[in-house]
Amino acid sequence: METPPPSDAAPGPADRNVLHALGPGLVTGASDDDPSGIATYAQAGAAFGYGLLWTLLLTYPLMGAIQEVAARIGRVTGRGIAGNLRRHYPPWLTYPVVGLLLVANTINLGADLGAMGAATRLLLGGEALLYTALFALLCLTLEVWMPYERYCAVLKWLTLALLVYVAAAFVVGVPWGTALTNTLLPSLRLDAAHLAMVVAVLGTTISPYLFFWQASAEVEEIEKEPEDEPLRRAPRQAPAQFWRIKADTYLGMGVSNLIAWCIMLTSAATLHAAGVTEIESAAQAAAALEPVAGPFAKLLFAAGIIGTGLLAVPVLAASAAYALGEALRWPTGLGRKPLEAKGFYAVIAAATLVGLAINLTPVNPIEALVWAAVVNGLVAVPVMALMMLMSSSPKVMGRFTLSPRLRLLGWLATAAMALAAVGLFATWGR
Repeated sequence: METPPPSDAAPGPADRNVLHALGPGLVTGASDDDPSGIATYAQAGAAFGYGLLWTLLLTYPLMGAIQEVAARIGRVTGRGIAGNLRRHYPPWLTYPVVGLLLVANTINLGADLGAMGAATRLLLGGEALLYTALFALLCLTLEVWMPYERYCAVLKWLTLALLVYVAAAFVVGVPWGTALTNTLLPSLRLDAAHLAMVVAVLGTTISPYLFFWQASAEVEEIEKEPEDEPLRRAPRQAPAQFWRIKADTYLGMGVSNLIAWCIMLTSAATLHAAGVTEIESAAQAAAALEPVAGPFAKLLFAAGIIGTGLLAVPVLAASAAYALGEALRWPTGLGRKPLEAKGFYAVIAAATLVGLAINLTPVNPIEALVWAAVVNGLVAVPVMALMMLMSSSPKVMGRFTLSPRLRLLGWLATAAMALAAVGLFATWGR
């Protein structure tokens, strides 16, 4: 039997087409900058100016590594994270993790829908709740009825919405020397407010739903291409696929952190400089920009919220559906027709409609997001630890266990999230 190439082997030059490689990693990275994430980065810039720009440089290799691990699990095994948890771990461990993910995703989804409605009201006037309902129905319709290949293309094009935040950074006056110094030279204060915001940035950047989405998206890619198989059954495909995953993931995470950096930078240069230090939502950040940076900056910021929401809401709903469907052995996948995966699409519909319903209740969306962050923090650490154990196990990955580089970075990311979770509770209520 021929020995397959090592897991980090590179493909030939003819296979190195970066544009062709873009897919699950790019969409995952872009969906990380959802409206609730935008609010977090805007608050960081408003409250602390340029002082936390370094966090986005620090988190880049960590989030890139853990997302690469998630993608490799999906591509090697042909199963998503929840499918592998069900296969290799007891139900008492799998089901609570999936349940917490469902709760966090639904709350986050509802807050994102509300932010999209509020941003549209800023641009067009009218009733925010009506816009929120329309966005929920639009996302649900596209996710359920659009063919998978066309839907993937739509998600890729929606990533261009993030470029408005790069434009916004150049519209406002930025002291670039100060910004770059604060990016490259970390400065950590030990007061509760500063530590809490570092924890919030880390928790927003590395979120459990991203792991489940990217692993399951890799499985969808296998099923979409007739010649592709899980790498445990087709080891010859490993060099090209691992190169593609690495290029796709690190570019996607790089885009994600660049946009987050631009949002924090824009808020620091405008809101913090003008003495505005409290931002409670992405839409409020957009509105607050107008008096200090002009209507064009507000327009760009608000339009970006809508575009990123259209990208993030389907990812949140689908990652919840993948997790529950795989845990319960349902047919799953956006490549299937609704009648072929009734339970999977029912979860997507339920998560979207419950998220919409959150906006009809007296629940404060910011408080809801705080609780979603707590649940995400609780879920992320054990999921990341289990991912690292699975991806280092020959029983799960066969010959394609992690390289020393990925093992080191993956465990560093897990340790960072564990510290963030401890920090979250240590600074709770201060």
